Amino acid sequence: MEQTKDLEMITGCDRGLCHQAVGRQDKQLNTYDWLADVPGNTDTTDLVEVQFKHTRKGYYHNVNHLDLKKGDIVAVEANPGHDIGVVTLTGRLVKLQIKKANLKSADDIKRIYRIARPVDMEKYEEAKRREHSTMIESRQIAKGLGLKMKIGDVEYQGDGNKAIFYYIADERVDFRQLIKDLAVAFHVRIEMKQIGARQEAGRIGGTGPCGRELCCATWMKNFVSVGTSSARFQDISLNPQKLAGMCAKLKCCLNYEVDDYVEAGRKMPSKDIVLTTQDADYHLFKTDILAGLVTYSTDKNIAANLETISAERAKQIIEMNRKGVKPLSLQEDGKRQEPEHPVDLATQENINRFDKKKKKKKHKKPNQPPKNA
Repeated sequence: MEQTKDLEMITGCDRGLCHQAVGRQDKQLNTYDWLADVPGNTDTTDLVEVQFKHTRKGYYHNVNHLDLKKGDIVAVEANPGHDIGVVTLTGRLVKLQIKKANLKSADDIKRIYRIARPVDMEKYEEAKRREHSTMIESRQIAKGLGLKMKIGDVEYQGDGNKAIFYYIADERVDFRQLIKDLAVAFHVRIEMKQIGARQEAGRIGGTGPCGRELCCATWMKNFVSVGTSSARFQDISLNPQKLAGMCAKLKCCLNYEVDDYVEAGRKMPSKDIVLTTQDADYHLFKTDILAGLVTYSTDKNIAANLETISAERAKQIIEMNRKGVKPLSLQEDGKRQEPEHPVDLATQENINRFDKKKKKKKHKKPNQPPKNA
């Protein structure tokens, strides 16, 4: 009963975070187990995926053949001692996750000891309560040593014998003295781990300008470099304030659709080619890549006599110009597109149409004496 109460307090569930394949563990880096209901799935391998604080995951052998389900809290082998984590994946999909994580050495895969006991959970909770105060004090120690670095997070091991300090630094930092001072201050084994601005944003979490939870805090694990070329391919304005994410770096989502834009951009005419018709020369003004439409202007610098045609029609005119042929106009029917003029309500109707008409008051004549008087 005591163990059940502890699990409910930590996870809000009587057995870990969730029993279902679609459940989210700690709201980060969930993997949909589409083989969860396949009979014998867990019998194919003893490998288990375990998640710790935020984005840290590990892979372990279930050597004791425990009946593990997604969401179980387990004690796993660590160096030194043991750590406490949550089972996030079992079965044959774990092999694919190991391949994705690029773990080539078998020494990186340790063992699962047991399902966490009440004593293990007490030590775990005690260690977690020290993380925030440790982070604040470690920042003061680093500042006292004059190190140009920022300690963004601290993670204690489940047994409290080791602490991982996540830090950000633009330059190379010599933290040998810092490790000695931290070991003296907190009496634990120290591990320094450098992270980038994107990883820090993933650990902190938040909501993006799209209104959704940050990708780096939910499902994204591997970060790919993002360049301004991705914005150029999609005709996005190169405004640093709009292109930057919560981490002050270029948004990762700029890479999501860039391949489609590059593929569609190959079907568009070149920006430097001028279309020649019998009435005028047309310069490319703007393009709608996904719709396959191009807009041309008779002036190279400003919007004048704009006409929108398809990319296929533009290529037809380019081919005609190469042969020395000038079409009547850009349109296929030879007619010129009429420009759309904004409607001026003042010229369409009376400007005083909303004013209420004042009723004329009838002036009463003064009382006159009767004629027969």
